[in-house]
Amino acid sequence: MTKLIDFYFDFISPYSYIAHKKIIKLNKRDSFNYKAILLGGLHNLGNITAPAFNERKMKNMREDCVLISKKNDIPFKWNEKFPINSLYLMRGYLFIDVNNKDKFFDTCFDAYWKNNVDISKEQNIKKILSNCKIDQKSFIRGITDKKIKNELKILTNLAFEKNIFGAPTFIVNNKLFWGQDRLEYALDEFKS
Repeated sequence: MTKLIDFYFDFISPYSYIAHKKIIKLNKRDSFNYKAILLGGLHNLGNITAPAFNERKMKNMREDCVLISKKNDIPFKWNEKFPINSLYLMRGYLFIDVNNKDKFFDTCFDAYWKNNVDISKEQNIKKILSNCKIDQKSFIRGITDKKIKNELKILTNLAFEKNIFGAPTFIVNNKLFWGQDRLEYALDEFKS
């Protein structure tokens, strides 16, 4: 039996944001092991064209995220700068101290999917770090460290090897559940 549900995410994924907000509303955060992946890298490995690069899919995804968020009473605003390169923040999540991870995670997601902030811009990253009380110089050193760079690549490659193709994805008891709408299924499997 799995002790925790693995939750594969990228800050660029609006559905990961929605899934996370659902987890918070259910007061289940402690049941999840948050696993950073680079969604763009995962798509490249799988030769997948992201919805952001397909006009019809993009229109549907925007409307779908608004619909789901409204239905679940989740504050949401489609980010005008979607998609962005989330590489530095995903590396940052891996680098920062475990005591700051939740705050950093929530701040990044809220900035991008609630407050319409371009989290790829240096000045906005600095604000996030300041809000989280994370030293900027240490953060810059950390996200450029070869070990952290490799860790994100390895996590993304391992996700691909597990047949993960999008975010959010949940894995529990070696069963894969893809999409924010499969959160309840993952929780049911976790309880069984």
